[in-house]
Amino acid sequence: MTRKKIKANKPQQQESKRALTQRIVSYFNNHPNEAMNYKQISAGIGVSLQADKGMVASILETLVSEEFLVQNDRGKYRLNSICSIAEGTFERRSNGKNSFIPDGGGSPIFVAERNSLYAMKNDRVRVQILAQRKGREPEASVIEILQRRQNTVVGVLEVSKYYAYLIVDSKIWANDIFIPKDKIKEGKTGQKAVVRIIEWPAKAKNPIGEVVDILGDTGDNSAEMHAILAEFGLPYKYPEAIEKAAKKIPAKISQEEIAKREDFRDTLTFTIDPKDAKDFDDALSLRKLPDGCWEVGVHIADVTHYVKPDTAIDKEASERATSIYLVDRTIPMLPELLSNNLCSLRPNEDKLCFAVVFQINDRTEIKQYRIRRTVIHSNRRLNYDEAQDIIETGVAHDEVEQAILDLNRLANILREKRFAHGAINFERDEVKFDIDENGNPLRVYFREEKDANRLVEEFMLLANRTVAEFVGKMPKGVKAKTFVYRVHDEPNPEKLANFMQFVRRLGYKIKDKSRNNEISRNINRLLNEVQGKKEQNLIETVAIRTMAKATYTTVNTGHYGLAFDYYTHFTSPIRRYPDMMVHRLLERYLAGGRSVSEQKTEDSCKHCSNMETLASQAERASIKYKQVEFMSDKIGIVFDGVISGVTEWGLYVELNENHCEGMIPIRELNDDFYEFDEETYSLIGKRHKKRYLLGDPIRIRVTRTNLEKKQLDFTLEQ
Repeated sequence: MTRKKIKANKPQQQESKRALTQRIVSYFNNHPNEAMNYKQISAGIGVSLQADKGMVASILETLVSEEFLVQNDRGKYRLNSICSIAEGTFERRSNGKNSFIPDGGGSPIFVAERNSLYAMKNDRVRVQILAQRKGREPEASVIEILQRRQNTVVGVLEVSKYYAYLIVDSKIWANDIFIPKDKIKEGKTGQKAVVRIIEWPAKAKNPIGEVVDILGDTGDNSAEMHAILAEFGLPYKYPEAIEKAAKKIPAKISQEEIAKREDFRDTLTFTIDPKDAKDFDDALSLRKLPDGCWEVGVHIADVTHYVKPDTAIDKEASERATSIYLVDRTIPMLPELLSNNLCSLRPNEDKLCFAVVFQINDRTEIKQYRIRRTVIHSNRRLNYDEAQDIIETGVAHDEVEQAILDLNRLANILREKRFAHGAINFERDEVKFDIDENGNPLRVYFREEKDANRLVEEFMLLANRTVAEFVGKMPKGVKAKTFVYRVHDEPNPEKLANFMQFVRRLGYKIKDKSRNNEISRNINRLLNEVQGKKEQNLIETVAIRTMAKATYTTVNTGHYGLAFDYYTHFTSPIRRYPDMMVHRLLERYLAGGRSVSEQKTEDSCKHCSNMETLASQAERASIKYKQVEFMSDKIGIVFDGVISGVTEWGLYVELNENHCEGMIPIRELNDDFYEFDEETYSLIGKRHKKRYLLGDPIRIRVTRTNLEKKQLDFTLEQ
């Protein structure tokens, strides 16, 4: 007979003081109005060991000394204050560091996963602000999910016989999604899929979902680009019903419609756009007037003539709010029949426009202007390179080329005036790719802003500012009608002070004047001074981080970066919904119509600002993906670069040769223990004091590429 070994039961282990403290804090936050003695508290948190009960009593005294709790004369404890309730937005992170952003701004408040109520990214939630321990950061607990923002997740399917999981490689999700067998939609292991979360049972580790779309195999270019869009909750295909609705819009322009408009078909008119553009939404016209002044017309595609309010096309455009420009494709706001055909100001075709027509002299003083519906017939379509060649040679072979030279001269004067008035000269080169027919990146390069780009930009800025002034600039005592403004706040004084202190540490002199236009002039002088130096990228990056973000709103506070008191977006209605809103408001107010609802317009402005941010994030993600893909066959190769970012977890490095960015994890800096110095944007060795500073040249070796994470890993090459 074999004798079994019987293990003795181990004595129950005493709980750690830290874990017990957290449980007590949570218990009181969940019972904010109750007074309890230590025995009731011990029972409430499930403590039975006598040693743990003694620790509970000790912790309670500590929490009283920290002013988290108060004790009454009967030996009962309660929270020191009644917790407040707030509403706002939930931000989810896979590392459990979730946060709550209160409505109306304010600092993010930490939300532990156990207190999240399984809220998802950008959900509107109601929270209880938990009682705060002395010297600790505030915390919140979600008590109600008011509105789900996005309940779809993107990942890779892992399918078994009876169920599947969506493996989520995301900074947002810590949990994979369980999918029942009847919800897999014929998906296969290794495919990218979009999954809708249908339930997250209480105490369940994994939410339950259903497949709503199979994007394709992992690594397939279209599947990966669509996955990026879906990850941000953005559309990756156009509804067929909307495409069909676009086909029903009459393309022919009637004589009756032309008669309502100012006719510019015999006036010299042309477009200048990127080489690969198909949606031409702005054109310039030019003619010399008898008095020696110039008539400059800024003609913008009259999208709202074709897209009427509350139609299916309009609702879809309103929801999208913007076109999205990924590395290899455009996801249009409007159906392509409209964006690339009907509304696009193509050459040698009659087109309907909304225009601002200026009469200006050679010093760019505006003598008068008019805002009109127009009809044009573009004489020529130029790309930026062609226009730049004309400007650089300074030789005109026809009237279009002469017009470009004349407009460029006027644009340079407008630009000089703008900077003299306090505009900030932020010009960041744009990352571009040469891509083959399968979407594979062949070359990475920067597209520079040149005079041809600036020519178009100055007249678009002038039109946008003029339209905003026309509606918003009222005599004293007269309230302006509700309008859509593009505003840019002044920099946060604390951020600005930190920036100036940082720049001085690098040896640059910058004056700290109280007047805003003096500050902006000093920043411009600095940006000019650092051109071509190793600190250029560093200082430009930190300067941009110092600035506020431009947004849409009905409350005009001016545009700090452009130094305009009034500014809007009027010039790109094919790709931005706020411009369509501006066109409709202009039409209404020009006809003498009453002001529209401010709250409804403001809600639309907020939506457009939010969608603009998401589109920008998706665009950056597509660039990052293509950069990693481009570097995937360069493992082991050494490159020169510059430190483009410094964090507590490592160094980001941008390569000189191809502008791809990767990271040297801090664990790879093994010659010392490095600490992050936030004030100087540097990592400093504790023993040897070696310093890695933002903007420093550095030599690296490519060690790993991870397309799923869009991540490049480098090691330092000594």
